[in-house]
Amino acid sequence: MPIAGALLLGLLVILALYVIVIYNRLVGLKHDIAKAWSNIDVLLKQRHDELPKLVETCKQYMKHERETLEKVMQARARVSSARESSDVAALGAAETGLRQGLMNLFAVAEAYPELKADESFRNLEARITGLENAIADRREFYNDVVNSNNVRLEQFPDIIIARLFAFKPAELLVFSAEEIGDVDVKALFG
Repeated sequence: MPIAGALLLGLLVILALYVIVIYNRLVGLKHDIAKAWSNIDVLLKQRHDELPKLVETCKQYMKHERETLEKVMQARARVSSARESSDVAALGAAETGLRQGLMNLFAVAEAYPELKADESFRNLEARITGLENAIADRREFYNDVVNSNNVRLEQFPDIIIARLFAFKPAELLVFSAEEIGDVDVKALFG
């Protein structure tokens, strides 16, 4: 019987180690999601800080385009609210509105050669465009990590450990069909 007891003890140790490995992987994924969200949050905050500067620069030249400028600032406020509350679904919708507002703003700016020549405007346009590209990259990474997490939470035997320790699936950062579709350049300049 000592051999059977040792064998049973060995199996229990292996099972405990297996549970620990699965648990640690799930914890790692949970923290990867938080880190990915934090990276997006930093970029959104940077862009949030740049937009008022852009609008102020544009106001000096675009006296008749108040509505375009106001739409950008309203969209900025919606993104900020969603970002601060970590509401992934609301952020997707707000981002769509902000991107459309920025596209319209940059398209309207084409009609103002003095504005396009302004060094401050050019620098802000380049900075915001760079931030937009970085946000898109981080958004992709975030969704990859969320997908990995959600798949693990549904796989066997991970699902048992996930339910036992109350791991929850995360929400993908999804954008509207308008945002991911091609831009109608004619409509912007028409």
